[in-house]
Amino acid sequence: MKCKKMCTAVLAVTLSLGFMAEVPCTEAMSRSEIAQISVNKKGSNFQYWNKDAASYQALVSYVKDVTNPKSKNFIPVEDRIATYDMDGTFLCETAPYYFDGMLFIDRAVNDKNYKASPADREFALGLERFIRSKDAGDKLGSSAPHQAAVFEGMNYPEYTAYVRNFMETPVEGLSNLKWGEAFYLPMVETIQYLQNNGFQVYVVSGSERQLVRVLVCDALHIPENRIIGTDIEIKADHQGDKNGLDYAYKKGDSLVRGKFVIKNLQMNKVQAIAKEIGKQPVLAFGNSSGDTSMLNYTVNNNKYKSAAFFLLCDDLERELGDTKKAEKCRKLANENGWVPVSMRDDFKTIYGKDVTRNDKK
Repeated sequence: MKCKKMCTAVLAVTLSLGFMAEVPCTEAMSRSEIAQISVNKKGSNFQYWNKDAASYQALVSYVKDVTNPKSKNFIPVEDRIATYDMDGTFLCETAPYYFDGMLFIDRAVNDKNYKASPADREFALGLERFIRSKDAGDKLGSSAPHQAAVFEGMNYPEYTAYVRNFMETPVEGLSNLKWGEAFYLPMVETIQYLQNNGFQVYVVSGSERQLVRVLVCDALHIPENRIIGTDIEIKADHQGDKNGLDYAYKKGDSLVRGKFVIKNLQMNKVQAIAKEIGKQPVLAFGNSSGDTSMLNYTVNNNKYKSAAFFLLCDDLERELGDTKKAEKCRKLANENGWVPVSMRDDFKTIYGKDVTRNDKK
């Protein structure tokens, strides 16, 4: 679009001049523009936070303290580990559901080139009814095995292309926003701020691992090996039903997706961190009860000064918030000693000024 190209050109000029101008546009920030967000080591150029917010002050004070070689709380670079949940922590999960779930429904119900099994399709339709009307309660059970099943046998380039195509889908309930752009801009700033201060940032998500890599790595400059998520089997396409110990990868083989293995929530997040990172994080960011174990693992019995931050989905104007959930989350944060982050009060913006609720009257 001409508008988009003009915005990108103006953005490039303003960046080259060292300041940010008001860029007129009617679309959300693109992925390439999100990738240009940067906060310097001192933290002096945060743009999207209310700087009098207690959560902002807590984060900046913490980072200044633990990166100061003269501080008793100094943390060596090799031990500066920060873990982030994804859905609802730095990416939209309420439009009307998280990305992984919406991708599953699209595949099982709407993909004309694929026929789901009766069980997978029935589950997808039940999930869709639940997220739109809440009439199914908690009787559905876990969607993870079904999400894996509808992509079983697909190779990695095909899966990556499918995810990228769905990333172009408009986000429901919010105007001018696509799924691949639905990042909370203030949280993107925290990730870049930490990286510029020598922190290794890991995404520890309940969503499927490869999906998270496609969504996150290029936009947030996070290496693929720092993505931890729900896992599925990885097989060679000629392996069939043979166990991995009984099959040797051959010339001409390629990797394909297999069955569901493990859902990366609650204590499973801690197990994955211990196995794949091998060090206790000093910072953790989450937004739901599924992150409780990760946050408590970070702040309990840590040899370094540590902190956990908990996002509250309390913005009903700029985001599809949930007041009851936000109240429960604030209580959970207070009970566990985590720093609550109010999306309503602490963020100057969430997705940018051109993104609005399209159901507002």
